[in-house]
Amino acid sequence: MCPLPDSDLEGEVLTENRTDVEKPKLYRVLLHNDDFTTMDFVVYILQNVFRRTEVEAVTIMMKIHLEGFGVAGIYPFEIANAKATKVLTLSRNRGFPLLATVEEE
Repeated sequence: MCPLPDSDLEGEVLTENRTDVEKPKLYRVLLHNDDFTTMDFVVYILQNVFRRTEVEAVTIMMKIHLEGFGVAGIYPFEIANAKATKVLTLSRNRGFPLLATVEEE
């Protein structure tokens, strides 16, 4: 097979079309303090739903306990919403009123 002669491309400019992909907006999942959910259960949620280490989970749990709420994680909307829903489901199944909300970063 014979390559095209360079004269066929003379004067042509090769351009590359680039599309900038926007990063998705991020959302915080907040856990709120209440008088009934145990500290151990909050640590369990932080470790198992949000994949926090034990030290991180205890630190966040204490912030929730002392300040009324704490950030469990920051994610794109769909993931944040799914994690908040999972927290509510697990909490209700265990008889706890733990509240998880999602807010824009």
